[in-house]
Amino acid sequence: MKLVYITNARIPTEKAHGVQIMKACEAFADAGAEVRLLVSDRTTPIAKDPFDFYGVRRNFTITRIKSFDAFRFESYLGRLSFWLNSISFLIGAAKEHLPSDALVYTRNAEIAWLFSKKGRRVAYEAHAWPESKGRLLGRLLKSVGFIICNSKGTEAEFKKRGFKNTLAVPNGVDMKIFEAREKPAGLRNRLGLPKDKKIAMYTGHLYAWKGADVIMEVADALRADESIFFALVGGTRHDAAKYGEIIKDKKLANVLLLGHKEQSMMPDYLACADVLLLPNIPVSRESERYTSPIKMFEYMASKKPIIASDLPSLREILNEQNAILVTPGNIKSFAEGIKKALAGGSFVESITAQAFADVQNYTWEKRAQRILNFLSA
Repeated sequence: MKLVYITNARIPTEKAHGVQIMKACEAFADAGAEVRLLVSDRTTPIAKDPFDFYGVRRNFTITRIKSFDAFRFESYLGRLSFWLNSISFLIGAAKEHLPSDALVYTRNAEIAWLFSKKGRRVAYEAHAWPESKGRLLGRLLKSVGFIICNSKGTEAEFKKRGFKNTLAVPNGVDMKIFEAREKPAGLRNRLGLPKDKKIAMYTGHLYAWKGADVIMEVADALRADESIFFALVGGTRHDAAKYGEIIKDKKLANVLLLGHKEQSMMPDYLACADVLLLPNIPVSRESERYTSPIKMFEYMASKKPIIASDLPSLREILNEQNAILVTPGNIKSFAEGIKKALAGGSFVESITAQAFADVQNYTWEKRAQRILNFLSA
């Protein structure tokens, strides 16, 4: 199969969708597809080669589509910058010469609409059903042949609105990068993490709905226990500055912000943790129903106990046999979950082993094969 993945995204990017796109393309190619990735030529602060940055093999090609970077003028244009950028990229994509037998794969509804109108076979990958632009999305995707959904929650919304040819397939993990890691003691020394503490770690962006504020409150509640230390890996400079001020104001000596790290370094950081945190809060349908966090699968692969919010989105993968599920946003519940995980014992060994066994079904390779089988049916 010839597959052209078109996405109006900066690659590389500090955001999780960059990991997801690059890993998906690598896995599609591994599964036998001839893959070409078309991305925006917008400037990115990350100068590194995308294949090196994401630790992805060069088994597919990347083409940058020339488009107007309206986001450079966002302070003047406001929301208009988004629409100008989308239209400019759409025009650039329309000019690309694609093989007549290629399937167009995209996460952008306007791209799906354009190429379906041109008579192409199109697959749209959905990560949510937008609350404010749902009617527009439905119209744009009316003629699209395949809808791939990142979760059962997302798929349910599409089916509710009449879409029939759908597939729910969550995100995944690259198990190979978790093999043969350096011992935690040496890693902690190299990465600047305390060697004499029990580390509760979070990786990813510091968005409110992902529970960054919950971690701050839990760290405050457990500050009397000097054996517990909180490490947060990820976040933009803006968010790091925001939470840096919170740490300073609350005098949280037990919290360290490590900032954004390359994807290839994630297994090293996770290996340093004693417990891993997934504190999403139900402030949006994205958090409650739609999300499929890449970090969740990485946590499972790291063989460390997971403390996660008991939400439908996370329960699609996690349960009482492979994680400690706690009340979303409840500080006491999270603190007790952390203590339970750090106490160790047969229960913690059991859930950790079960999580590792379960995640074998969620590799990028198996995800790609499921999607390609769906597209070929």
